[in-house]
Amino acid sequence: MDTLVATTPADASTATLRKLYLLRFGFAAVWAALLFATADTLGPLSATLLVVYPLFDVACAVVDVRSARANGGPARGLYVNIALSTLTGIGLAVAATSGIPAVLRVWGVWAVTAGLVQLIVGAARRRLGGQWAMIASGAISTVAGASFFAQAGKDDAALGSLAGYAFLGGVFFLVSALRLRRADKDA
Repeated sequence: MDTLVATTPADASTATLRKLYLLRFGFAAVWAALLFATADTLGPLSATLLVVYPLFDVACAVVDVRSARANGGPARGLYVNIALSTLTGIGLAVAATSGIPAVLRVWGVWAVTAGLVQLIVGAARRRLGGQWAMIASGAISTVAGASFFAQAGKDDAALGSLAGYAFLGGVFFLVSALRLRRADKDA
C-alpha cells in the first residue's frame, strides 16, 4: 500500500543537504586518495585533481543554492563560495605551472576565505541541525589555509597535506549528513 507523506520545504532542504553532504564526503575521500598517491610531484594528474576539487565545490554550491533559495535559506554566502571556488580553480590552473609553493599559496588563500564563508553559512543554518560540524570545519579550514600559505615558503613544500585537509573536510560533511538524518528522525 502506498502512503503519501507531505513534506515541508524545510524537510526537502534537509534531505537535499544530507544527500549533498554524503556526495561531498565520497568525493573528498576518493580525491584525497588520488592526490595522496600522486602528491610527490606536480604532474598532469595531480594538477588536474587540484583544479577539479574547487570546481566540484562550485557544482555542489550551485545545487545548495537552488535548495536554499527554494526554502528561503542563506543563499548569499553560497554565491560568495561559488565565486571564490571558481576563481580558485582558475588560480590553481595557473599556479600549477609555477610549482608546488604557488599551488599551496592559492589553496591556502582559498581555504581561509572559503572556511570563513562555510562558518557563516553553517551558523545561519544551525536551526536545521547537524551544522556544528560545518561550523567547526569552517574554523579549521581558516587555520589550515594559513598553514598551507606558510608551508609554501619552506623547502620541503608538498601536496600531501592537501589530501589530508580534503579528507578531514569530507569527514565533517559525513558527520553533518548523519546529524541531519538524526534531526529528521527527531522531528
